[in-house]
Formats: sequence, structure tokens, C-alpha cells
Amino acid sequence: MRFDIITLFPDFFISPLNSSLLGKAIAKEIATVNLVNPRDFTVDKHRKVDDITYGGGVGMLLKPEPIFAAVESLPVLPQREIILMTPQGESLNQSLLKDLASNYQQLVLICGHYEGVDERIRQHLVTKEVSLGDFVLTCGEIPALTLVNGVTRLLPGTVGKVASLKTESFETDLLDYPQYTRPAEYRGWQVPEVLRSGNHQLIDQWRREQQIERTRDRRPDLWQKWQENK
Repeated sequence: MRFDIITLFPDFFISPLNSSLLGKAIAKEIATVNLVNPRDFTVDKHRKVDDITYGGGVGMLLKPEPIFAAVESLPVLPQREIILMTPQGESLNQSLLKDLASNYQQLVLICGHYEGVDERIRQHLVTKEVSLGDFVLTCGEIPALTLVNGVTRLLPGTVGKVASLKTESFETDLLDYPQYTRPAEYRGWQVPEVLRSGNHQLIDQWRREQQIERTRDRRPDLWQKWQENK
């Protein structure tokens, strides 16, 4: 998987891209990440990438010229999506991450800033808009990094135990079950006896019941979806 990130702040990504499983996946070339600064495609001496809005308004917009030029400088792989990270996009969820990981070779991520981008970028360059949720952040780098992380961990070879991916929250419309490690007792709090019983049938049953109960209590929207699909 190739990620091309169009960002005004490439340094934002340096530490995260070299850390943990994400860093290992990049080192093994399971994923490659190319950071592109739109300022490198400006033609004025001030390297200006933003300007005031037509019609008036507060704040500045990212100009179309450097964004188009940055994207058009990239190689084009057969299965490619050009994604704008914006609060106006579809919500990022596990289903979308799986689709991106399974069906694309190249994801170009445009990180928004200021009051947003010139509408012509949306209409004539971007092929998908993605949001972390119904809130606003200071920059598009945070959701872009989230998407890179979420997609990369689904690529073959990133996670050592593939089976662990199939039991996580959202894989079956249910949240994950409670999990414990040693010691069996801590400050008087006991690990449930069933988990220490060695009876895997009872353990599986307990875990399933916990998933259903936890989802019903914490995410009634997911619980309703699970009820409809089961």
C-alpha cells in the first residue's frame, strides 16, 4: 500500500511513522508513506498556499494551484483514491478501513487547514471525503495519521496474530469483551472465575454475553444494528 500525504507540516508525521507496529510495517515495506508539502509547488517568493475567500468571510482557504500541482506530481497506481480529510466527509469506521485496505493500492490524503479548501479541489480532484466524526480539529494531519494507522494494521504482515483482528470491536457490530491478565487478584479485585476455569466453551459463552451486554449499554446504535443483522 502506498500512502501519499499532502501536508503543510510533514514533521508532524515523523515520529508516529517510525513508532510501534506502524513503523515496523513501513520498515518491512508493507506500506510506504510519501510526504508532500504543497509549498514546494508554489510559484511566488512567499510560497503562499492560502488566500481570502470570495464573498467575504472569516479565515483563509487553501488555494487550488499548489494542491492540484502536488497531487499531479505523484505517480498513479491502478487502484487509487484521493481523499480529503474534512469534517464534512463520511465518518471513518472499521468498514471503511477494511474497504481501503482491501481494494486500493494507493491512497492520496489531503490534509485540510484554516477554513478549508477551495471548492474546486473538492469537485475536480478529490474522489472521497473522510471525517473522524462530528467535531472540528486544528488540522487534517490528525485524521490522516489515524487513517494510515487503521489501514496499515489491516494489511497482511502488520499484525502478527491475524486471528486477533477478527475478535476486535466493530468486526461483528459488537464491542470487544473484557480482558484480564495476571495477577488473578489486585487490590481485592478478582479476575472472573470463568476465565480461570480452563473450560473454553464456557469462556466463549461468557465473552459473547459480555460483548452483547457491553454493546447494548454503551452503544445502543451498534446493538440495534447487530440485532437486525444477526
